[in-house]
Amino acid sequence: MTEAPSARTKVNRYRWLAKYDVDTVYGILDAMPLCHVAYVHEGKPVVTPTLQWRDGDRIYWHGAAGGRMMNTTQGHEVCLCVSILDGLVMARSAFNFNVNHRSVMVFGIAHPVTDPDEKYRQLKRFVDGFVPGQWDRLRPPTPNELGVTALHSMSLTEASAKVRAGPPEDNDDDYNFAVWAGTLPIQLQIGAPIPDPRNLPDVEMPAEVQDFKIG
Repeated sequence: MTEAPSARTKVNRYRWLAKYDVDTVYGILDAMPLCHVAYVHEGKPVVTPTLQWRDGDRIYWHGAAGGRMMNTTQGHEVCLCVSILDGLVMARSAFNFNVNHRSVMVFGIAHPVTDPDEKYRQLKRFVDGFVPGQWDRLRPPTPNELGVTALHSMSLTEASAKVRAGPPEDNDDDYNFAVWAGTLPIQLQIGAPIPDPRNLPDVEMPAEVQDFKIG
């Protein structure tokens, strides 16, 4: 897809960075679980961070069933954003200072997941999306834990991405200015697992934990 799916998803600022194809949008969502959900609460804007995951052409996120975000957004319009910072782009002028990044913005209506079986399946998908097989290794969730956890989902029909990569883009005259310019790459790093000191002595670390990665 080369055209924006709707007027509000059309990228106007730096429009040459816009991507509307599902491969780019889905790839960014799958690479970064952290998201921010924007909505209006009591007439004022609010942005709440949470974790998201994708199942086909729908995006899911969770929160406290009694919390402001889940209660306010149910059945209402929201804007969900995912961003990945890939580098600091140091240009020859402050005006052209930039960052390399990948981001997705999704508009739509937050639909609650009320079917118990689907809710259970999505929570399992969420956990296993980080560490395969982890859900079945855990103590099963209690009815109360499932009750106080709410899930919302939204179609990915109205989604757009922006991707910036590469060196600085300076004004032609500035390339003769004597200052260092370039890019400082930034990466999300995953360290070695740190065992809980209260682990039982005969419990071994699953291979999937050792091999953990995002995206």
